[in-house]
Parts: sequence; structure tokens; C-alpha cells
Amino acid sequence: MKTNKYQRRFYRDWINAKDLYLTRLAEKETDLQILTDKPVDKDFLKERIHLYRRQIEDYISKDRRFLTALKPIEVELKTSPIVKEMAQAAKKAGVGPMACVAGAIAEFLGRDLLKKSYREVIIENGGDLFLKIRKIRQVRIYTGKKKAHQGLRLKIRPKDTPLGICTSSGTIGHSLSFGRADAAVILSKRASLADAVATATGNRIASIRDLEKAAVFAKSIKGVLGVVIIVKNKLICWGKVEFVA
Repeated sequence: MKTNKYQRRFYRDWINAKDLYLTRLAEKETDLQILTDKPVDKDFLKERIHLYRRQIEDYISKDRRFLTALKPIEVELKTSPIVKEMAQAAKKAGVGPMACVAGAIAEFLGRDLLKKSYREVIIENGGDLFLKIRKIRQVRIYTGKKKAHQGLRLKIRPKDTPLGICTSSGTIGHSLSFGRADAAVILSKRASLADAVATATGNRIASIRDLEKAAVFAKSIKGVLGVVIIVKNKLICWGKVEFVA
């Protein structure tokens, strides 16, 4: 769940994908960096961003719990697909639906572009990613300055995408977390689920002693493909995770 406090997304300065077109769009709290294999139609993207934000905001106007709940809530059967997706992901992870808003918007926009014949799409929304790639790409895990695992990178292979990669941190950034993980990273085919589980996993970590039980929780959730959790100088990982040598 995001606060309204803005923090410059310094990690965007690390992007090294000169073979892709870069687009940045912002609408209120939604701040996107988009990489594609051909130029994007900004008007189309703005329209879709407005659509998804409006659907979420309209539902909040009917049920304020969707914004404030820290636990799963039931939503109306006839509501919009993005609201349903967020509620379902939150239910699996045991968190409130807004815990996965960044991942959900990234995923829905990414799939919109894939439907328009884009072959390579990377959407970053507040550090949460949706990827569909044609060549091996690297995703850096940021754990703060002067940390043992600073600069650690994941290797992502095209055959494993579309893929969501989402991170929760209790020590970095403006996301709401009740834990002390430097990074709880979740990989899933659904970016909304990855976002929700990252939040839930991070919440379970008060100290290094909690690493193993947090990893057991994350890998128990159907749809989670990989887990990386970092606390200070300790790291635990599971599943379809490959680090850059």
C-alpha cells in the first residue's frame, strides 16, 4: 500500500536497455516507466491508466474498506476485472486489496500492450514489474546502501515471461510494511499476486530469525514461482530464481 509521499525513483537511472523505447507516464500516485520494442501510443496508455484508476476509485467510493482494509475483503461479483483481480490476490496473501494496486495496474497495462502486438513489454510501477521479453534481461534487487547484497541481480529468461516481479521493503521506500525486511521479492505469472505476497511476506519479518518461516509462507501460496528475502547480510531464496553470476 502506498502513501502519498513522493520519492524520486533513483533506480530508474540504472536502466540499461538501449534496444527498447522508453516512456514515462504519471497520473496521481501511478508513476510508470514503460519499455517496449516499438513506440507506444501515449494517448492509448493514458486512457487505460485513467480507466483502471477510475474503476478502482469508483469501487472505493462505494466501499471505503477497499482502500483502508489490511485484510482481505469480499467484492461485488459484477465489479470490474481489476478490482476482482486485486481482491483475489489479496485473499490468497491475506492482505488488504490495495497492497497489490501497483502490480495490478502494471499487469493490466502490460497485457493491454501485448494485445496490441507488442512483443517486448516491461512496465515498472513503483518498483513492481510486469515483463514480457524476447532476450535475457537482468533485474536488480535494491537493498539499500552499504548492504551485503547491494547490486544483486536476477536473470530473467524469455521463456519464463510474462512474469510479475514485486518487492516489499520495511527499510526502504514509501510502501506500508509492518516488517523489517530489506527486500522481500516475489515472482509470479500474476504481478498482482506477486505484489500482494511480497507485502504479506515482508510483514512477517521482524528479524533475521523470521527468514525461514516467511519463505515457507510465500512458497505455500499457489501461483508463487520464486522467492528472495534479504535481511541485513542474510538471504534466503526458493523456486525459479536465478542470479547473475
